[in-house]
Amino acid sequence: MEVILLERVAKLGQMGEVVDVKPGFARNYLLPQGKALTASKANIEHFETQKAQLEARNLETKKEAESLASNLDGKQFIVIRSASDGGNLYGSVTTRDAADVATEEGFTVDRKQVLIREPIKTLGLHEVEIHLHPEVMVTITLNVARSPEEAEIQASGKSIQELAAEEEAAADFEIAELFDDLGAAASDDEELAEAAGVADEAPAEESDDE
Repeated sequence: MEVILLERVAKLGQMGEVVDVKPGFARNYLLPQGKALTASKANIEHFETQKAQLEARNLETKKEAESLASNLDGKQFIVIRSASDGGNLYGSVTTRDAADVATEEGFTVDRKQVLIREPIKTLGLHEVEIHLHPEVMVTITLNVARSPEEAEIQASGKSIQELAAEEEAAADFEIAELFDDLGAAASDDEELAEAAGVADEAPAEESDDE
């Protein structure tokens, strides 16, 4: 199916190009989102009459996107979720979640602009793409944690799994030290008992009267 692009579409073409796409992609994405028109003679002629206006509008929206991008790129947002001790989420973090946390922080982001390349199903730091404009893309980080305290730990570069391992190692070390102390105390008791036994068995000194 041939369509004429009304804006740049990644891996497809630039504004004004007539490209051949799968009918489903056109009907479900390009046409309803106003990114293209079917490449009929009438639509191509209509595009030519509106080309200057479309280019001006594209330039304006691009400048707005670049302004937002300068403040949004590289930002980190906290997403609080329930998870197992092993760090697996009870569910997943969605594009809507990413858009919502960014919007709550004062950035206008629509979930349709969010691209999550790998499903987010674990605690930790996850990079997410935000496509603000066909020619403007930024990357943000979602700090997925069970609490603000855990999010702070993860932001410092340490994972919850690493923290749990450290806590377990510290607990094991404390237990080992406790047993060492108990062993040392028992050894001291044995030495004292042996010393007392030796003293009891020592022969009495002969008296001067004999």
